[in-house]
Amino acid sequence: MSWIPPPRPRRRGSLRAHSLRLLRVAVLFAVAAVSVTTAAAEPPRAGGSRTEAVVRTDHGLVRGAAHGSYITFDGIPYAAPPTGRLRWRAPAPAPAWRGVRDATAPAPRCVQMPMPGTDGVSGSEDCLYLNVTAPSARPPAGERRPVLVWLHGGAFLGGSGDDYGAEQLAVRGDSLVVTVNYRLGVFGYFGHPALGSAPPFGLADQQAALRWVRANAERFGGDPDAVTLFGESAGALSVCAHLTSPGAAGLFRRAVLQSGSCLMSFPPGALGPGTPAYEPFAAERDVQDSGELAARQLGCAADDDARVLACLRGQSTERLATAQLMQSFNRPAFGNPLLPAAPGRALASGRFHRVPLVQGTNHDEMRMFVGQSLAAYPIRTEEDYRARLDDAFGPAAADVAARYPAAGYPTPALAWSAALTDRSLACTTLEAGREIATKAPRLPLYGYEFDDPGAPVLTGLPAHPDLPYGSAHGFELPYLFSSVPTERSLTDAQRVLSDRMIGYWSSFARTGNPNTPGAPRWPALGTTGPVLSLAPGPGAIRPGDTYEAHHCAFWNGVPG
Repeated sequence: MSWIPPPRPRRRGSLRAHSLRLLRVAVLFAVAAVSVTTAAAEPPRAGGSRTEAVVRTDHGLVRGAAHGSYITFDGIPYAAPPTGRLRWRAPAPAPAWRGVRDATAPAPRCVQMPMPGTDGVSGSEDCLYLNVTAPSARPPAGERRPVLVWLHGGAFLGGSGDDYGAEQLAVRGDSLVVTVNYRLGVFGYFGHPALGSAPPFGLADQQAALRWVRANAERFGGDPDAVTLFGESAGALSVCAHLTSPGAAGLFRRAVLQSGSCLMSFPPGALGPGTPAYEPFAAERDVQDSGELAARQLGCAADDDARVLACLRGQSTERLATAQLMQSFNRPAFGNPLLPAAPGRALASGRFHRVPLVQGTNHDEMRMFVGQSLAAYPIRTEEDYRARLDDAFGPAAADVAARYPAAGYPTPALAWSAALTDRSLACTTLEAGREIATKAPRLPLYGYEFDDPGAPVLTGLPAHPDLPYGSAHGFELPYLFSSVPTERSLTDAQRVLSDRMIGYWSSFARTGNPNTPGAPRWPALGTTGPVLSLAPGPGAIRPGDTYEAHHCAFWNGVPG
């Protein structure tokens, strides 16, 4: 895109390999004022540019990399390495350092879900680092930029903050953008009675990162009182958790949830025949029971809690980072001080932080998931489709088939994808919006639907002639971030849409209202809508009734 600096090659390379990993996982199932020195050690000047990217954080000096119109600071530790005796503990403070720490290359990503057919561990347990992207130009004297803190997706099994080039949001949005690593899988969401009411460690990491932002944003030109927490998929579910977490009070001022809400869930068979129903959060007792079973399998069963934990913490990274263990612990536990209740229940009872919110989904969310399993589990005929409906909806399958008849879609696979999209993401997100609007009617709340049927396909997705991906899960990401690998570049019309989206997100981060001069008006979301359709082309960005379009009144009457 001609209007942004070119992405750094190392980001593109790392995300290309990572996207394949995440897509496969999906089938299985973010002391002083500014201390930037210039070459001549001059004081800050309004409108000037930094010639040496050095910032004094509360733990020491960091040197970033200049990229013309923006500067990046990668691999800054926000907590101590959660290794050895710190494994499965809340994040501890990072140690201070002497001299100038190099922040020109990313730190290791957290241990990831292994890719099928591969050997060895990807990532490191020493991974609690974040990345900062800032415009090179200084903000005007006395002004500070809004801060956007990104929580990546990946089913709580994969992903990394440095996968997302944030220069578009930083430069065009005149914002400070922070992307975060957090513990994943068994390292981030393990539970055991010997650990007591331990927090979901990955969520605790995210709160530690937000505390780092609170302490350091001003040093990079950001406003610690204007922090917007945003994320996609598992990152959006994390945002939802922090909306209902007492420990997150005051850590962010606004929030954006992309393709994930406090009420999201999948019915049985959604991710392939025989796969169980999916709820993103789990009761602590259930996680602890799974932890006891895992401990026995690892040879760590003992009557003494201290011996059990010593044995578990003595296990190698490689022995823990198996597909079985990683997938057994990828749901944050509730019923502990960090997350006292299931977020959906907390939302329904009004126990959430009153901060302005943007939430939304993509028009064809579930096509990405269906496309990943279609080669192994084809849906070629109406009989195939009905079998899927029976698996997912039981006695209600006939009603779903009547609402989504195979003959009403170009292919049965598209009918199945539409039903799953509406039931699992579109309508649950709108219902979450209704709960928020009902409990806090004065709260600024905005809804969107990303609806570009010709969005570039993410690299690595298998091609299916009977299943065009449309606006599938994650397909909005290249419109906000550089280096998200796709099979082609954005068209001119899509670049205009990208520009509008960056404008909306940045305006919301700055004011709590996404509306920006010159852009189509984005109305507030009430209990009955509307949401803003984000699509390319003249007049395509406009309010719409997605509640009716996605048959949400029907889904409200379907059990489960």
